[in-house]
Amino acid sequence: MNLINKLENFQILDLIVKANKITLKEHGNHISLERAIFLSWWCDKGDCAFCYMSSQKPKIKQPEKARRNIKSILAEAELSRRIGWNIEFLSGGYGSYSMAEIKKIAEDIHDITNKPVWLNIGITEDLNEFGDEIIGITGAVEIANPDLHDKICPSKSLDDIINMLDTAGDLGFQKAITIILGLGETPDDLKYLFDLIRDVGIDRITFYSLNPHKDTYYGDKPSPASLYYAGVVSATRISFPNLKIICGTWIDNLANIGPLILSGANGITKFPLFKMFGTRYGRRVEEEIHWAGRECSATFTDFDLLTTGNYYKELEPFIKRYIDKCHNTK
Repeated sequence: MNLINKLENFQILDLIVKANKITLKEHGNHISLERAIFLSWWCDKGDCAFCYMSSQKPKIKQPEKARRNIKSILAEAELSRRIGWNIEFLSGGYGSYSMAEIKKIAEDIHDITNKPVWLNIGITEDLNEFGDEIIGITGAVEIANPDLHDKICPSKSLDDIINMLDTAGDLGFQKAITIILGLGETPDDLKYLFDLIRDVGIDRITFYSLNPHKDTYYGDKPSPASLYYAGVVSATRISFPNLKIICGTWIDNLANIGPLILSGANGITKFPLFKMFGTRYGRRVEEEIHWAGRECSATFTDFDLLTTGNYYKELEPFIKRYIDKCHNTK
């Protein structure tokens, strides 16, 4: 595994240069801004070692109150459409909504954006309920080393995730996974990730870096080093030239964006959109994309686009609330 050797021997700049050439050749120079839309702040499992929900579950006595107002969800989709953002996926913890409810939300978002959506709603056998409103299914793998996965995500069997993705492929849906770096993996564990991508036929991967949450096992653990993150993305891009790669970063790690783009990212995600829009943080995102030599049709700063769009009377109070939040952060 020459790529793993390069990563282990700190030849990361070599990996980035090669990955950047491959990305430009296979994907061009466009970068998307991605927005995951959460349906709820509840999860029946609630035992993933890194997830803030593992610390929240005992505090929530009525899980139904953790569900978001559907009009608020649709308003978020409409605003994302106005400013050119992609909806990365709809995400909801286990037990948040029925499949029929999720299907209806996906249909409504499809009507708003004129694009089918990805789902990241946990392991489910009910994929045949979905149709043209869905483009793909995401499996929250988080860590591909099977031994570590069983310890970190005890209620999300890796085999069950793979079976779900196989079913998704049989139904004609695209397949994606999410991976979190900084959970205790080593560069050598890339062999598990690459085998998974290859064997399951993954079309898209989203990388995140660990964001330590208080009162979880990882609460006092550091986020992974930026060059390690870039090295993993580069090695993945070199190994899978046609794979779509999305990278998540946080408001306190915006300097990661440029290196991640040069390492092979097609899109950037995981921003607190309405807190950052039009602020110096939003401008910083656009500058990172610019100085990586890429173009982006979405905006993080244009208030005219934010306030111009289709008129959905029933969503207007929710849209206004989001817009007001953006103006309050200017």
